Amino acid sequence: MRWENLSPDSEHSRADTALFGAEAVTTRTFDTPEFHGITFHEIRARSVVNRVPGASRMPFEWTVNPYRGCSHACVYCFARKTHSYLDLDTGLGFDSQIVVKVNAPELLRQRLASRSWHGEHIAMGTNVDCYQRAEGRYRLMPGIIEALRDHANPFSLLTKGTLILRDLPLLRQAAEVTDVGVSVSVGFTDEELWRTVEPGAPAPERRLDVVRAFTDAGIGCGVLMAPVVPFLSDRPEQLRATVRAVAASGAASVTPLVLHLRPGAREWFMSWLARHHPHLVARYERLYAEGAYAPRWYQRRITRQVHDLAREYGIGPARAGAPRRVPAPEPEGPEPELPAQLTLL
Repeated sequence: MRWENLSPDSEHSRADTALFGAEAVTTRTFDTPEFHGITFHEIRARSVVNRVPGASRMPFEWTVNPYRGCSHACVYCFARKTHSYLDLDTGLGFDSQIVVKVNAPELLRQRLASRSWHGEHIAMGTNVDCYQRAEGRYRLMPGIIEALRDHANPFSLLTKGTLILRDLPLLRQAAEVTDVGVSVSVGFTDEELWRTVEPGAPAPERRLDVVRAFTDAGIGCGVLMAPVVPFLSDRPEQLRATVRAVAASGAASVTPLVLHLRPGAREWFMSWLARHHPHLVARYERLYAEGAYAPRWYQRRITRQVHDLAREYGIGPARAGAPRRVPAPEPEGPEPELPAQLTLL
């Protein structure tokens, strides 16, 4: 494995400076039902705060990703390509060979305390899910959130994992001192599609339960409606059913994102499509003939439809650069305090 080819400055490129050496890797398997067929590669990383490449379309500059690979096994996951940097398979290997940066919380705390760090926003869940099943065993996120809270460093989280509810008290504490954004990914509510395209992820309804729980706790939670899957979840009645369910969950916003197929993910997704929906292969080849992204006319059509539905159901898209502020519930006790202002992306 090319462990030594990981750069400390980017999760997406190779460099001469290693993020960790092969001697730092401990490989484990656990004979338990929840981890059946999964291998964990525990490493002590040299860096955990990563700069997003300048050419990226992401609206943030810094990320923290305590894991590589993801047991959610979403067939479209754009992060699959990163496994090839380790000489790991981008298909089943991405789903079952999980790299765990066991020292991620301490590395983050060191970085936040350094003079060179100026409190920039940190995004999490942008590469693979921080709340995948591995987090139930390794419990890296509480230490990460505590470090961000203690340094009042703004951050955001995107997840499909219901395990985030475990850390709700910590997230409320962090939101009292800094800007915290929480979003849940729910691209569709079709259970049959979910079982085949996101086989390791919690059901869409369970994810919407997470939105309800955060809303009830006074923390607004947005929904990233991603991906909208062409010809499989994009019919008007399907979009309506998804937005209606999102609105019923109490989501603060809904933002659609059409499926994109980068190298690594494209091959795995098209293989899945050929097995499950062979009649759509030619249509996909035409739709994505120009590259990883669907044509702009298609993206605009989906965005317009979802935004119209969102207005109909009383919610709206997240506004870039304009975090939504939601007051927390009044605390109980004989001497009530002013409600905290929770800043959410």
